[in-house]
Amino acid sequence: MSWVFDTFSSSIGKKLLMAVTGLGFLGFLAGHLLGNLTVYWGPAAFVSYAEHLHALEPLVKVAEMGLLTFLFIHVTSGTILFLQNLKARGGQYAVKKWAGGRTVFSATMPYTGLFIIIFVSVHLATFKFTMGGSTVFEKASTVFANPAYMIFYTLSMAVVALHVGHGLWSAFQTLGLSHPKYMPAIRACSLAAAVGVLLGFGLLPTVILLMA
Repeated sequence: MSWVFDTFSSSIGKKLLMAVTGLGFLGFLAGHLLGNLTVYWGPAAFVSYAEHLHALEPLVKVAEMGLLTFLFIHVTSGTILFLQNLKARGGQYAVKKWAGGRTVFSATMPYTGLFIIIFVSVHLATFKFTMGGSTVFEKASTVFANPAYMIFYTLSMAVVALHVGHGLWSAFQTLGLSHPKYMPAIRACSLAAAVGVLLGFGLLPTVILLMA
């Protein structure tokens, strides 16, 4: 079993872990977005979706534990890789040298990732742990009526979209699908995922406020 330890303790192993867990998060985002899109059928449909989800609480708990495990693996692997790259570059991350295929998107992934962790923490504290006696639609209407939270949420969705777009493209590369033949499709898929996150989640507050 030493080969397993050797593989996942290497840089490529950590990148594989990040690719797999990143795809897992993308799957969660897709499912979460599909559920939230029920709001387009009206407040009652949105509340019904939330109630059905609550009825599956045991499965939801298992999924949450899985996501937390993925988060630990993703963040730990990413942090180690970031520190290793920082050391290899002599701490010159402030110098914008995009050699070796680095771009502004790849260079900012650690920072967009940190921002997303902050956003998720605030979002959970706002919705999951302070629902009180109100329905999920009533809570969402109240929260998004706050201009400060609306701006924070919209900015966060833009950051998530950037992270998802580059992360998906990077995952394809890590998994060995970077052949020139597939690159146009990979770029299109990554762009579609980013736009889907930005518009799918980004428009929800406006739709909710219009229905409130």
